[in-house]
Amino acid sequence: MAVHQQEHAHTTEIDPSHDEVREQLNRLLANPFFSHSKRFPTFLRFVVEHTLSGDAENIKERTLGIEIFGRDAEYDTASDPIVRVTAAEIRKRVAQYYQDPAHQNEVRITLPSGSYIPLFQWPQAARDLALHVAEVGAPTLEASKPSSRVNAPRHSHLMLVLACIAAGIVSVSAVFVWQATHRSALDYFWRPVLDSRDPVLLCVADQLQYSNIVLRDAADPTHEFILSDKLTALVMDDVFATGKVAGVLQSRGRQYSLKGEGATSLNDLRTGPTIFIGAFDNAWTLRLTNTLRYHFANDATMTRLSIVDRNAPSQVQWYVDRPAQMATNIYRDYAIIARFTDSNTGRLAVIVAGIGRGGTIAAGEFLTDPGDLLQIERSAEAAGDKKNMEIVLSTQIIDGQPGSPKVEAAYFW
Repeated sequence: MAVHQQEHAHTTEIDPSHDEVREQLNRLLANPFFSHSKRFPTFLRFVVEHTLSGDAENIKERTLGIEIFGRDAEYDTASDPIVRVTAAEIRKRVAQYYQDPAHQNEVRITLPSGSYIPLFQWPQAARDLALHVAEVGAPTLEASKPSSRVNAPRHSHLMLVLACIAAGIVSVSAVFVWQATHRSALDYFWRPVLDSRDPVLLCVADQLQYSNIVLRDAADPTHEFILSDKLTALVMDDVFATGKVAGVLQSRGRQYSLKGEGATSLNDLRTGPTIFIGAFDNAWTLRLTNTLRYHFANDATMTRLSIVDRNAPSQVQWYVDRPAQMATNIYRDYAIIARFTDSNTGRLAVIVAGIGRGGTIAAGEFLTDPGDLLQIERSAEAAGDKKNMEIVLSTQIIDGQPGSPKVEAAYFW
C-alpha cells in the first residue's frame, strides 16, 4: 500500500507520510525484536523502501529470495521456504512490538498474511478521530480573532489535541487489556520461581577451556597481546536464552546467580530453584530429563540427536540429522521446556533446552513470550491445573536462525 492522500466524496484519508514511515521503520529496527538479527531488518527495510518508491508490484517471493538471501534465479521456492519463514517471523515480531503500550500511538507498519507488501497506517482510534475532525472541521475557540489568521492553525492544534486524547485512552485501555491477557500468562509459568524466597540459580552449558587470551593495547587497540589464562567459554545461542530468562527474573526484582554446569554441584541445586539452559552440552539437563516422559537421546556416533517419548520409544519423530544440519544449515530443530519438582533435591527445576542451538533460542523465546505461554496455561487448565509440565517445541531453522516456536506435545502431572 503506497503512502498517499486519497479524497472521497465525504472523507479524507490521512495516511502517514514517507518520512513518518521511515522514522517508524528506524524505531522498529532499533528495537531488540529486530536489532539482534541481520536478516529481519534487511528484509523489512527492503519491502518498505520498495513500497514507498512505488515498486510494490515487484515484491515477490522469488525476488526476495534472490535479492535478500542470495538465492539463484532458478531456485525452488517450494523446497526452500526461507522467504515465507522469514516473513512469518517478522509478522510475529511486529505484533509483539505493537503489543507494548508504549508503541500504541506510533505509525503501524504491518506485513499482511499471504503478502510481502507492507501496509502503513496510523493507529485506528487516533486515525478515525483525525478523519472525523477533518470531515466536520474544528470549532472556533477565539471568535474575536480574524479567521484568516487563526482558523488553520487552530484546526490543526485541536485535531492534534483530540487525537492525543483518543490515543491516550487507547493506550490506557491497552495497558489493562495487556495486563489481563498477557501478564497473567507470563506469571502463570514463572510464579513458582518468582514466589520462592530462596536464591535462583541459572545453570548454563560451558564449553572449551582456553589456555590463552588475546588482549588489546589501550593506547593502540590494533596492537594485540597473547597472554596465558584459563577461560571457560559459553555458546552465544545459550547466552541469548539465558539473557531472556534473566530478564524475566530481573523485571520481577528477583536476584539470581549464574554458574557453568561443570561448576554446579548437587548442593547448589538444593539451595533453591534452578533453571537449566542447554541440553547435550549440559550434563545436568540430561540427568534431570532422563526420567521424564520426553527426554533427549542420540545414536552411538552422535550423528542423530533426538527427543523421545517414553510412551512410544520406537516412534522417533523429533530428531536432528547432524550431517544434514551442518551441510545445509536449513533444518527443523526441537526443544524441551519443563517445570517440575526434582525428586532428588526437592527443589523446583526449569528446563530450557534444544537439540541444537536454534532450539534453545526458540525455547528461551517461548518461555518469555506471554502469547506463547498463554497456550500452556490453557492446556494446563484443561488437564486439571497440574503443577508439573513438560512441552516439546519445534522451530524451522533457516541459515542458522530459528523461526517461531511451535508446540508439538505437552504432558502435565
